[in-house]
Amino acid sequence: MSLTRRFIITAAALAVMAPCVYAASSTQVKVETNMGSFVLELNDKAAPKTVANFLTYVKSGFYKNTLFHRVIPNFMIQGGGFITGMEEKETRAPIPLESRNGLTNRRGTIAMARTNNPNSATSQFFINVRDNHFLDAAQAQDGNGYAVFGKVISGMETVDAIAGVKTHSVSYYDDVPIRDVVIKNMSIIKGK
Repeated sequence: MSLTRRFIITAAALAVMAPCVYAASSTQVKVETNMGSFVLELNDKAAPKTVANFLTYVKSGFYKNTLFHRVIPNFMIQGGGFITGMEEKETRAPIPLESRNGLTNRRGTIAMARTNNPNSATSQFFINVRDNHFLDAAQAQDGNGYAVFGKVISGMETVDAIAGVKTHSVSYYDDVPIRDVVIKNMSIIKGK
């Protein structure tokens, strides 16, 4: 067998094995909403503190009956902090920002929401419904950006449906869905 052919076979074998190695160490979370479900694959290698924080909220049942409370078409959907009536839930302490981890705010990725303080993320997250590279640390106006920690691997049509709901203002909150978009449950279906 020629050296070139051996290299091609070896490269092909490694390409087939590589996704298995990544998949074996990744955690998957099913998100069930009143508009359908989707599955997230979390990247604990790139964002270990962020993933650990998110999974703590998932395991405790914190996200059950929270809302996607901020929806901006062609941008993102945000949830994980409010219940019906736009009542904010009490959270754990904030975590350090992990935005310089090599992951980017591309369509279908999940990232942590935060205030102007870079190290203020708690429970709220958002899912990008388009490529939003201006939210990456390298391109962000504040030089910090937003920490991506996973991606949607199935059910993106549900995310897109949520992104298309009609919104209004409630008190001083903008972009609130007129009809509640409820996270009925989150559960770990693979991994930790």
